[in-house]
Amino acid sequence: MRKRMAGLLAALLVAASPLAAEIPLDDVEAVEFRNAEGSVTTFKGQPALQVIGPMTRAEDKLAVVDAELANGTIEVELAGGVQEGAMAAARGFVGVAFHVQDGGEKFEAFYLRPTNGRAEDQERRNHSSQYISFPDHPWHKLREETPSRYEAYVDLVPDAWTSVRITVHGDQARLYVHGNEQPTLIVNDLKLPESSGRVGLWVGPGTRAHFRNLRVSAE
Repeated sequence: MRKRMAGLLAALLVAASPLAAEIPLDDVEAVEFRNAEGSVTTFKGQPALQVIGPMTRAEDKLAVVDAELANGTIEVELAGGVQEGAMAAARGFVGVAFHVQDGGEKFEAFYLRPTNGRAEDQERRNHSSQYISFPDHPWHKLREETPSRYEAYVDLVPDAWTSVRITVHGDQARLYVHGNEQPTLIVNDLKLPESSGRVGLWVGPGTRAHFRNLRVSAE
């Protein structure tokens, strides 16, 4: 009887454990690019996937990887910088998309604005991190309708490797930066709740971004 109970418990623990996977970023042929360009390179001495966002204001600039997620955790190291000759409003936008559907027609994302992190303007600092849901809830709509709810300050430096972790559970998501135990940004009303979709690396206009060590743990 004890052996049977022990076996049952072991089976339950295996069934309940998250499906974790390292997602390789060393093959551009395995990545689907949407309104962005990508290449494998070395950045600050580390192998990385480089993703470049063209000078357009469209928010659907993605490198979609072979990983599916409804609930779980996404971890990655990323760096975002401004391209030479970019528009004045460029901030080195870089982040992670999840619940990517229909090839990028719909998704949710957390992203960073690295040049805002240490700006001398406090309002810019307050806009260092952002949640969006494409296409119905772009950043400017969320900022206009619910100021400060979907943005927060975090210390950032452009073109510096930055660790990011995102947790997703139902209609709630959390953004953690720099390995901090407390989240930088909390969203309790995801606009695509109870959804499943692929994972993508997100960039904004005028951005040259780099990504490495991507890990997805689905629940």
